[in-house]
Amino acid sequence: MNIPKHTQSPFESPRTLWALAIGFLIVWFYMLGARTLVPTDEGRYAEMGREMLATGDWITLRLNGIKYFEKPPLQNWMNALTFSVFGLGDWQARLWTGLCGLIGVASVAYTGNKLFNRRVGIIAALVLGSSFYWAGMGHVNSLDMGLSGMMVLCMCGLLLGQRDGVSDTERRNAMLVCWAGMALATMSKGLIGFVLPGAVLVIYTLLTRDWALWARLHMGKGLILFFAITAPWFILIALKNPEHPHFFFIHEHFQRFTSGVHNRGGAWYYFFPFLLLGIVPWLGVLLQGLWTGIKEPSAGFQPRKLLLIWAVFFFFFFSISGSKLPGYILPIFPALALLIGFYVDQCQARALKIAAILFALLGLIGLLFVNKAAGLGSNSIETSLNQGYATWLFVAAGITLAGGLVAWFVAGKGHAGKDWSIILLASAGFIAGQVAFLGHDPWGQYIAGSAHVPSIKAELTKPDTPLYAVGRYEQSLPFYLERTLTLVEFPDEMEFGLKQQPELWIPNRADFVARWRAHNQRGEAAVAIVRTDIYKEFQQQNLPMRVIGEDPRRVIIATIRP
Repeated sequence: MNIPKHTQSPFESPRTLWALAIGFLIVWFYMLGARTLVPTDEGRYAEMGREMLATGDWITLRLNGIKYFEKPPLQNWMNALTFSVFGLGDWQARLWTGLCGLIGVASVAYTGNKLFNRRVGIIAALVLGSSFYWAGMGHVNSLDMGLSGMMVLCMCGLLLGQRDGVSDTERRNAMLVCWAGMALATMSKGLIGFVLPGAVLVIYTLLTRDWALWARLHMGKGLILFFAITAPWFILIALKNPEHPHFFFIHEHFQRFTSGVHNRGGAWYYFFPFLLLGIVPWLGVLLQGLWTGIKEPSAGFQPRKLLLIWAVFFFFFFSISGSKLPGYILPIFPALALLIGFYVDQCQARALKIAAILFALLGLIGLLFVNKAAGLGSNSIETSLNQGYATWLFVAAGITLAGGLVAWFVAGKGHAGKDWSIILLASAGFIAGQVAFLGHDPWGQYIAGSAHVPSIKAELTKPDTPLYAVGRYEQSLPFYLERTLTLVEFPDEMEFGLKQQPELWIPNRADFVARWRAHNQRGEAAVAIVRTDIYKEFQQQNLPMRVIGEDPRRVIIATIRP
């Protein structure tokens, strides 16, 4: 790729920028519906939205027809609204998280432009949109991206409202966006929606001694807006369900953070691999981006320092928590994108060359080791799935290697070459990540059990035909079947709800066996999704049943037809 040193930068070409944006959006929206909903999160939140729409109850959250109080309702509301407009489906279930990912990209673009300059805004958008974790989680129906999309509104509103030289009207409007972002983050995932941004603000003012900032928060209007968004639902659900406040505020917040009540612990370094992998293809400039926040001059409002505190504190907070899941650190990536964007705008070509070589090296490692992944698997089906997935990973690694090498080559071709190198890194990183995600779909179908949907539906000839889950709960199948299941013996995460509604399940397997035999004696149709070891016990008990579907994860049985 021969680029004359005095060629116009692609960032100065509206045609180039529009082409990048349109291509990015086409891939982004296509990928929302390109994969099966994978348990647990994707199936759970799709089903909760479906049940909300089906029951018409927008206050009391339910999973599998059972009260489910772990999280606030924003994502379920958005999913239910999407289903009401577009119908049920994979892309509909991911539309809200996909839009939240785009909100993050647009927000850092606008904020970078206003805080620093137009180039920083463009680069920050490229960094965030192509980061493996942000682009990936934008296509996963989980609460983490919904939370992060609202958190970025809070963060960017604060940055824009406190920047030097802002007018009173701009400050007020930006701070109202900040308060609304905190409220919507709270409605996405709970108290962390305002506790963590508040802690960041406290730490920032302690370090910078900028006490006057607190007088610029428009706290009166902001609190009114915050409670206008959050209070109605919390009041209504407490009135309808008096058991909700203790479970939600004590169990799901205090105990989750301070103990291992959810069995989701991890070492202090748990999140480091997710950070390093998640920021690819920008790993080579991550530390330099963070350093720009450390060395920012101590005069006036210091946006880079606030971004650094945001990223480090969020990372530290979740690292010391008693509950850890990979998606928890997702809200730090918009802050990292702005810091990296600021650095990359000013850096020499040598820094980009190093980043490109590191990216290419990751691709080379992938090419060398992908065949080992193909041989993994605990059974023949999983081995076959890994072999198929290895082909997709090989392509993704090849794109990574080629993209890194070409980006390295053009980085030294003057100002325009540096900018083309940025675009190449972003494009290769984004496409390679989406290829890897797309190739995982056969695995997703296997985990979800979606191949069994036609055979199960053929047995469910009436709306009231019993459907049981014995020893396991299927998170995705209820959404695809548009049916809830009667749990047997295994309450899973619905244990609290079943204590409130014990009539909705069968706690003892012996009671299920008696009920199943009664279905057969009366010639009634019934279906059960059974854990494989339990199915073997049923065989030994000579339980009357027909196998209508089977894989290493589950056996699906039906009653004997008369």
